[in-house]
Amino acid sequence: MTRLNMNDARCVALFASALQRSDASAGEALAESIRQAVRRFGIAGCASRMAQEFGDHPEAAASRMRWIRQLITDLPAPAVTRPVNRGGWPPIRGSGPRTTPPAAGGARRAA
Repeated sequence: MTRLNMNDARCVALFASALQRSDASAGEALAESIRQAVRRFGIAGCASRMAQEFGDHPEAAASRMRWIRQLITDLPAPAVTRPVNRGGWPPIRGSGPRTTPPAAGGARRAA
C-alpha cells in the first residue's frame, strides 16, 4: 500500500466515519469524526472499509468521496505542533542544550 499524505488520510478516515451530509460539517465536528474513525478502525481499517464500499456501491462511494474531498478542501490546514521534550531522552533536535542521560544505577564507577 502506498503512504497517504495528511489530506488523503483525513479523507479516508472521514469516508469510513459515520458522518452524514445532514451532520454538522464545522471544523471541530469533522476533526472529531476523523478521531473516532481512526480510533475505531485504524487508518488501514478505514482504507479497507472505503475499498469495500467502492467495490459494493461504486457510484455512491464516488459521490461520498467527492463530498468529503470538498469538506477537507474547505477546511483550514491543521496547525503543526512539535512534541515538547520534558526531560526525556533523546532530546528533540534543536530543542535546547544537549544533556547526557543519568547513568543506570546512579553515579558512574571509575574503571
